[in-house]
Amino acid sequence: MASPLDDSALAQLRAPSLEDLEVLADAAFASLPSRFTRLCEGLVIHVEDFPDEEILEEMECETEFDLLGLFRGQGLAQREAAAQTGEPPNMIWLYRRPIIDYWADGEDTLQEIITHVLVHEIGHHFGLSDEDMEEIEQKAG
Repeated sequence: MASPLDDSALAQLRAPSLEDLEVLADAAFASLPSRFTRLCEGLVIHVEDFPDEEILEEMECETEFDLLGLFRGQGLAQREAAAQTGEPPNMIWLYRRPIIDYWADGEDTLQEIITHVLVHEIGHHFGLSDEDMEEIEQKAG
């Protein structure tokens, strides 16, 4: 006997790939207000399945699903000096499996979650308030 899902759209569903999340992340970043994105000129967004063990230890995570994203970089004043010393660009890592797990348990769209993670990773790094970040997310939506 055939499964009830064999002929339905559900049978065709698959988890978003690394590439799918990269496309969503690029679209999310492009939708943010320019006054916010200027903080991260040259930002590079990476998508990986999980953070590595070193990151998990550094961030004091209990499981590999505890971290959705991570920002590494410097502020604008520091960036000018760094450009002369060969420092890497500002980077954000998005972790696909924890993001998908979070998405599956909630009501937000995957795009909303990715936008939220990007805004909060950048915002916390630059000392923005939760209210500022909420306003930025609303303008992006």
